Amino acid sequence: MQSKNVLMKIEIAKPTINPFGGLNFVVEEIRKSGIKELIDNELGERACQSKYNYSDIFLALWLIFFSGGDCAEDIEEHLEDCFLGLPGVKIPSADTILRVQKQLATPKERYISSQGIEHEFNINLIMNKLMVKMLKELKLIKGGNEYDFDYDNQIINNEKYDSRKTYKMKNGYFPGVASINEMVVYIENRNGNSNVKYLQEETLERAYGILAEEGIKINRSRMDCGSYTKEVVTVVEKYSRKFYIRAQKCANLEEKVREIESWEKVRINYKNYELASIEYQPFGLKDKSYRLVIMREANKTGQMDLFTGDAMKYRSILTNDRESTEQDIIEYYNKRGSSEKIFDMMNNDFGWSKMPFSFMNENTVFLVAMAMCRNLYKYLIEKFSKTYKFLKRNFRLKKFIFRFIAVAAKWIKRGRQNTLKLYTSKNYTVLLN
Repeated sequence: MQSKNVLMKIEIAKPTINPFGGLNFVVEEIRKSGIKELIDNELGERACQSKYNYSDIFLALWLIFFSGGDCAEDIEEHLEDCFLGLPGVKIPSADTILRVQKQLATPKERYISSQGIEHEFNINLIMNKLMVKMLKELKLIKGGNEYDFDYDNQIINNEKYDSRKTYKMKNGYFPGVASINEMVVYIENRNGNSNVKYLQEETLERAYGILAEEGIKINRSRMDCGSYTKEVVTVVEKYSRKFYIRAQKCANLEEKVREIESWEKVRINYKNYELASIEYQPFGLKDKSYRLVIMREANKTGQMDLFTGDAMKYRSILTNDRESTEQDIIEYYNKRGSSEKIFDMMNNDFGWSKMPFSFMNENTVFLVAMAMCRNLYKYLIEKFSKTYKFLKRNFRLKKFIFRFIAVAAKWIKRGRQNTLKLYTSKNYTVLLN
């Protein structure tokens, strides 16, 4: 017996219902926050014939991602009808969104190393200063307060026109990224062939400098072994009360480790370790020493190490913190894994893995713009999650879209008042209180 077709009749109506009704509340929070005015004040006015301010461009770009899109072209192909009914939102074309980002690009800086290798950096101080000011405007960081500072480099694989081969033998960029409380505060792009140590002290000087200009003080700085150089330690110590940098192995360090006689046995994250600390003069220093906290554990193979004479695996952290215990320092340093979470979110939720331009300096603008978008998302999810039990502050963007943004909505004019009608059982009205 042939089954009966359930779809007996289809009627196509003019789209008046917005499937992303939650965007109305996002736009309202942005309006109240004052960041649109901040963007236009910092970047200045565009040409008098321009239909869109810089804030219109950034808002449109961010709303694309808050709707589940991943490129500027989505605004014309999929989302234009959804955005048209949003109060106070102007809808630029994809070409306009991309063109304005190109206009904000700065020239690449070229350096030649002592080995004759050409390095390309892109330093966009205007965009980075705007990012920090936006964080202050959202009160995610406050001038005069002290914060912990993390720095790391992230390979972004791509086949752009000017990308270079990374140490992983794939083309890409290798930007340096600084963060505070899992919020990006500075991005400096560098090409894939530039190792993390090359002129890193200058990158950090610029990052710390922008924060200092805004009255942001650094309590502790935390970095991996790519920052283990004399020049970097000098800059980090200049701007931070305390620092924690993973040390690299060397013959002098291994000799010092062999001299340690007393080890403290501890258990960290369900694993057994032995800890010790010594005074150490790195980089051949004669007049200054630091504390070196050393952690060791039995290696999985049981094979004896030629230099240490035991079957142990060693890691060490250089620090000027002489008050904390070895275990406290190790556990604090291990929390820097949060920077990996930032890179994961930027790549998969906020478009870093799909940069729109052919050249590094233009893509730097996009990287910073989307870092600003993620910082904004952190502000929104923290605020909305305090109101709604179905939202949590650790939600990824996709879940936020499903739980909050994707709600059918329609603006209805009754008398002289516009009313947002939501087709949902969730009580969104509490946001208006």
